[in-house]
Amino acid sequence: MDNKIMSILSLAVLTEGIITYFKEFFVGGNFSFSMLFSIILGVLVAVCYKLDLLEYINLKSSIPYVGSILTGILISRGSNYVYDILKSITSIK
Repeated sequence: MDNKIMSILSLAVLTEGIITYFKEFFVGGNFSFSMLFSIILGVLVAVCYKLDLLEYINLKSSIPYVGSILTGILISRGSNYVYDILKSITSIK
């Protein structure tokens, strides 16, 4: 498959995962402060250590830190979720 199609599919999987995660902010009508703290910590770790999942799949953003912020959000979900996302993305390729 074309490399651009793989990139689009990978971004679609990544975006769907992040949107699904943000839907959980208001479970039962209550705001989840622990989830917010988890996202802040994940983004902080990703930015400090220059982690960028999008660069790993050969997508470089023209806006600095976007890849690190998205990676931090994924990190905040936990290792099982990150493993599942990586498995989905790499199986597409």
